[in-house]
Amino acid sequence: MTEINAVCVYCGSSAGRDPVFSEAAAEFGKILAENGVRLVYGGGSVGLMGALAQAVISHGGTATGIIPEFLTTRERPRRLSQDLIITRDMHERKRAMFDHADAFVALPGGIGTLEELVEQLTWAQLGRHRKPILIANISRYWDPLLTLLTHMRERAFLPASLPVDFLVADRVEDILPMLRQAASGVTEAEKAMAIPTERL
Repeated sequence: MTEINAVCVYCGSSAGRDPVFSEAAAEFGKILAENGVRLVYGGGSVGLMGALAQAVISHGGTATGIIPEFLTTRERPRRLSQDLIITRDMHERKRAMFDHADAFVALPGGIGTLEELVEQLTWAQLGRHRKPILIANISRYWDPLLTLLTHMRERAFLPASLPVDFLVADRVEDILPMLRQAASGVTEAEKAMAIPTERL
């Protein structure tokens, strides 16, 4: 059984138009802190990222921010009593986020959030790891993506031989229990990024 000690959260550096998104980010941050689960996130102090991290810190939790150097001016990384990792580029950032987390959650966000989520889904689909991936469908934000994934399955671009496994939660309070349940069947070896054996 694998425990959830750290959760990587992908989310927007913008707050969006609906205050429900910032409220959900803050509530999830509080839940992580109260359960002793470390937040791994994009490192910014603006938008949903800022609301999430501030809630974690305000409730006595811990956060590891991981941000590429070129974004440090735009997204104003937190420099409180928390870990901050500055990477050379986005690729290094995403691998560092993977290495520091036991599970992944996508809150509402933009293209960057979508790209990070889809990359994790791709890695899991190709058998690189079995860490739980959860889409937090707050106020039905991710409905268009879920519809697209269904469309891909129906058109046989997501074959049964290569399933895309992910969880969907409509309520913030359901996220951590769902991740813990999913992680219960994952071994420590399956959490690590699999290294393919190359043929000589």
